[in-house]
Parts: sequence; structure tokens; C-alpha cells
Amino acid sequence: MSISGDDSVAVSTALVCCAPLAREPLGRERAEEIAALLKALADPVRLQLLSMVLAHPGGEACVCDLLPAFELSQPTISHHLKVLREAGLLERDKRGVWVYYRAQAAALEALGTLFAPAAATA
Repeated sequence: MSISGDDSVAVSTALVCCAPLAREPLGRERAEEIAALLKALADPVRLQLLSMVLAHPGGEACVCDLLPAFELSQPTISHHLKVLREAGLLERDKRGVWVYYRAQAAALEALGTLFAPAAATA
């Protein structure tokens, strides 16, 4: 399943209403939606970028704030951020020539709920 544009809202919504795995098995469609989200996180650079955005003061970061941590080009970093945004994990805000990213709290909370142990979900 490819996630792009408005599909990120569908993924975030699907996760928010998704029961923890320990409580209820996933159906095929739901599993595909969640797998696409996890695939976006499966890249070490994207995982590091997400953690940097989350840890950045104010919970948002500009591409220019993230570049020094990598030996990658700006277009490559922007591509990874786009993948995270299209997956519904980040949202962006363009301010003049700068683009700022912040985490989608609902998607991250839903991921945490998805993997909650059975005892925590009862």
C-alpha cells in the first residue's frame, strides 16, 4: 500500500481507532495500513529524524536544524521527511522559505497503544 497525500490522515485515523494487537487480531486491510506506517519507521535515518524532531526544543524542527547531524544532502533529508509526513507521522508548516516539522501526536500515541500488552489493555 502506498501512502501519499490525504492517505496519511486515513492511516492516522485507522491507528487511532485500532485495538491493541494483544486484544484483537488485525484484519488484512488494517495490517496493510499499519505495515506502511511501520515501513516508514524502519529506515534508520527516518527513525533518527523523527527522534530529533521530537527532542528538538518546542517539538518542531526545520530541515536546516536537522542537516548537521547527517552526512546526507538536503534533498535526501527532505525526501526522508516527506516519507514520514506522508505516513502520517510528521506534519509540516511552511514559513517563508523554511519548512518546520513536528510529530503527529495521535499517530505516535496510537502506535504505543497498538503494542500495549494485554494486561494494560484490559
